[in-house]
Amino acid sequence: MHIILVSDRLATARSITLTWRHTALFVAALFGSVLVLSSLFSYVTVRHAAEIRLPFLQDLVRAVNAEETQRSKDFVRENLNAMAVKLGEMQAQLMRLDTMGERLAGMAGVKPQDLKAFEVKSGGRGGPLMLPAAMSPTELQRAVDALANQVEAKSDAISMIESQLLEDRIKKSLLPTSLPVEAQWNASTYGWRVDPFTGERAMHEGVDFVATTGTGIHAAAAGVVINAERHPQYGNMVEIDHGKDLTTRYAHASKILVKAGQMVKRGQKVAEVGSTGRSTGPHLHFEVRIRGLAQNPDRFLRMAQATKGPAVHRH
Repeated sequence: MHIILVSDRLATARSITLTWRHTALFVAALFGSVLVLSSLFSYVTVRHAAEIRLPFLQDLVRAVNAEETQRSKDFVRENLNAMAVKLGEMQAQLMRLDTMGERLAGMAGVKPQDLKAFEVKSGGRGGPLMLPAAMSPTELQRAVDALANQVEAKSDAISMIESQLLEDRIKKSLLPTSLPVEAQWNASTYGWRVDPFTGERAMHEGVDFVATTGTGIHAAAAGVVINAERHPQYGNMVEIDHGKDLTTRYAHASKILVKAGQMVKRGQKVAEVGSTGRSTGPHLHFEVRIRGLAQNPDRFLRMAQATKGPAVHRH
């Protein structure tokens, strides 16, 4: 390529010849200049933009974090308050449980000092009255633990009372305190009497219930039948063992409805009234024995009267 230079100062014109090398150098220089200027422009722009926008972004992040933190605190506080209210309700229920336990203890015959063994020991308490404040998680956990210990202690006390009541119930079920026959027992009472066959003074070891033949005879208490057979003097007799060396006998029956070794419940029909054996007429001869020795059945029958009411009377 030829370039002709014309100038007013020059008398003659000058020509410059450009080869491909010159063209390549020029293009490279131009490209380099553009690249440098672009890099410089980008650096200046980004730096100034960061200086302008970074504080704004930092403030925005701080605001979002603060809002989330406050929201979390509010959520935790609400849950703690709800748990504190529930804790108060549980404490009130525990107080009602104490009252109920005391009543049950009185019914079961448990002494107050026996219940104190189950109480959670805590020192004396007192101090000035302070306004209620929100409980911290640690304080709430301590209160829950203390309440759990109290509930466990009360559960043990109630279990003891329940066992006592169950034991008393079992004992009562084994005592002959239920009327064997719905009839009067004033025909012949316990003690010395004139024997109806010999006319001599003799010991009567039970009481007699006057009833018609076929009247149901019921177990005065729960137990195990140890005899259900015919006896020369008692006639058809049923004997029941109630434990603790306590037995009852039901004599002169017309029919026996149980067998030896059979378990019977209180009030279960075991025989029917008759006049078998040494008897002058239809009646039930009822005995209560401890260690084989005859006892006066009156005290047991009076307990049965108190339960049944004035339907049966003794004269």
